[in-house]
This record gives sequence, structure tokens and C-alpha cells, in this order.
Amino acid sequence: MTLVPFSDLARAAYCPRQLYYVRRDDERSVPPKARERIGLAFRYEELADAPDRTLRQLPLHRSPAAYRRNLRRLRERDEYEALVDPATERGFLSGKDCHGTVHKVLDPGEGATDSDGADSATAIPTLVSSGEPPENGVWEPQAVRAVGLAKALAWEREREVDRALVEYPAVGVVREVRLTTRKKAAYRTALRAARSIDGPPPRVDDDRCDACDYAAECGTRRRSLRSLLG
Repeated sequence: MTLVPFSDLARAAYCPRQLYYVRRDDERSVPPKARERIGLAFRYEELADAPDRTLRQLPLHRSPAAYRRNLRRLRERDEYEALVDPATERGFLSGKDCHGTVHKVLDPGEGATDSDGADSATAIPTLVSSGEPPENGVWEPQAVRAVGLAKALAWEREREVDRALVEYPAVGVVREVRLTTRKKAAYRTALRAARSIDGPPPRVDDDRCDACDYAAECGTRRRSLRSLLG
């Protein structure tokens, strides 16, 4: 069965019709500004104590003072050392159902064992987002993509991976995604949707359309900001 790119999985979770247009146009490029924000995830140590002058030159979503505070809180997390020195950067994963880029893979510390003395620690994949996080948790399409990363990593390593991380480096926060029953169900739904597209799926007309570059072409009553400015 054809493997689904992780990015397609997230789009299917957001709106299958949007995924149809992206596949039709073969348009999966990352905008330069988003790519620059993603790159901040590999500079935490440098930026945590950077002066205002340096931070103002970066595409941050927070003021310099708020950004430094967030990064200093991030330093307190157990995963911080692995986040700044991951086992894998910008790697490639190929699982049973999905494949694509994984921004980081964090390997567990040496010597972690369970009560029977067996190696119990598992690796953690991370997805880096250029945008803003919700008030709590992560956006549903990102959660679905994170589950896909965890499942692909588990397939490659032949052992369970029960969580992933989503990094928002332009904000300086990192959120955890646990592979709960609900999140795995959402993943399976998106996977089925991505695999079943062979023509334009039914259109939606709700708040999702406001941020969609295909809103005008799709025929919804809403138009994206890009189409209005174009």
C-alpha cells in the first residue's frame, strides 16, 4: 500500500479537499519565513540569553523578554538536553503507513531500565511548527502528524513509541503529544481520508477556510487573506 507523507496526513486531518488541491498542484514547499522560524528550533542554547537587539532581528512571535523567559522555562524540562543535542536532526522516517521528514529524534539517556533490568526508555520524535500553539496542547492536524511520526519511528526501531513532541520555536515552547486512544483514532481517520482521495472531496465552509490558500478556488463564501491581497 502507498505510503502517505506526514504532511499529507496533517492536511487530511485539517481538510481533505485542501489536500486534494495540494496534490493536484504538487505544491508542498515551505515558505521562506516559515523555514526561518523552523530553524530557530536548532538555536535554543544560543538564543536563551541573546540580547534584545539580536532577537528583534528574528521572526519571533513574542517580544524578546517574553521569548527569553519561555526558553529559560524550556531549560527546566527533562528533554531539554536532548532537544538541543538530538540524536537525529532533519532525518527521514519510513513506517508501515507514512513517511517523510522528522525534525529531531531524541534518544533516551543511557542506562534507563525497567523493574526487570531491561532497557525501557524509548526515543521521541519531534515535529517543529513555524506557527503559534493553541492555549493548551497542540492543533489537531499537528497531533495527527505527531502520531504518524511516533508510529513510523516505532516501526523502524521495532519497539513502542508512546509520545512525540511538537516544538513552536518562534514562541519558545514545546508541547507533548501522547498516543492516546483518541489521538490514534484521529490518526487512522486522517490516514483513510488521505488514501481515499481520487477526486475533490466535499467542500467545507467554516473557520478553516479563512487560512486556506485555496478558499477562492474552492468556491466557499470565504476568501483567504492571501487571495484578498493578491
